Amino acid sequence: MRITPHAFERLVEDAFESLPAWVKNAMENIVIVIEDRNPEEPDLLGLYEGSSLTERGEYGLAGGGLLALPDMVTIYRDAILEICSDADEVLDEVRTTVVHEIAHHFGIDDEQLDELGWA
Repeated sequence: MRITPHAFERLVEDAFESLPAWVKNAMENIVIVIEDRNPEEPDLLGLYEGSSLTERGEYGLAGGGLLALPDMVTIYRDAILEICSDADEVLDEVRTTVVHEIAHHFGIDDEQLDELGWA
């Protein structure tokens, strides 16, 4: 499946914007980025890196009062496009991947996501 980088970015933005307001309002210090592929795990669709909200404690301060770096959700464009055969599949997979990775920000693990149908 082919799609321009700009169009893919728009799909990720739309997936994020479709989240309920309470989810977006509860997110803290997180960025979403798009990369072509994870060099260590080329089939990986998305990745959450950071400290989930359930594990943060004194998270906001690191060392001498400096703010901690933001958590990061990375969405891997080429890996998603490679497994999709049409635009509807891309849309569904982008939304599922965005929800899946943001769920990790809230402390929801893969087992719980599987039970909820978001794995």
